[in-house]
Amino acid sequence: MGPVRTCVGCRATGPRSALLRVVVSSESAGQDSAVLLLDVGRRMPGRGAWLHPDPGCLEKAERRRAFGRALRVAGQPDVSAVHRHLEEHQEQDVVG
Repeated sequence: MGPVRTCVGCRATGPRSALLRVVVSSESAGQDSAVLLLDVGRRMPGRGAWLHPDPGCLEKAERRRAFGRALRVAGQPDVSAVHRHLEEHQEQDVVG
């Protein structure tokens, strides 16, 4: 099954293969607001947070401000890239 991680949205555990890794962009370090990126290859440097590929989990994580705590960034980070990825992924599931 592989290593088990906890989703920052729903707090359920699952294998790494079933979760997405989210990291803070190195370009946004030191700026006023952090930008989150998906680490598809699970190899980007830095602290990561794990999330189910489900818009509901993303909404819960945003509502609970879980990304800021998990990634140790001040304020509410920009999650637009994560939203775009999940929307594209859902469209592919519907079409395919």
